[in-house]
Amino acid sequence: MASNSSSSRTNNPASSWTRRQNKEFEKALAIYDKDTPDRWQNIARVVGKTIDEVKKHYEILVEDLMHIESGKVPFPDYRSNKNNRR
Repeated sequence: MASNSSSSRTNNPASSWTRRQNKEFEKALAIYDKDTPDRWQNIARVVGKTIDEVKKHYEILVEDLMHIESGKVPFPDYRSNKNNRR
């Protein structure tokens, strides 16, 4: 049964990235820009993922940014959330 949960995490790349890996991914993107030879290999080494996992994670990031920039993702209303807290 443990292998099933492990394989389901592999099939859902968004849930298999830790906060630390995401931070390392962001830093690595800044260090290894698009003109860096072996960019994806370097980033994969830094975050401990495969090249394919890193590329897929990047595609998801770009898609998310496009949604945000196009206005499809509303900004949170922090003031109303603050008022709802007790």
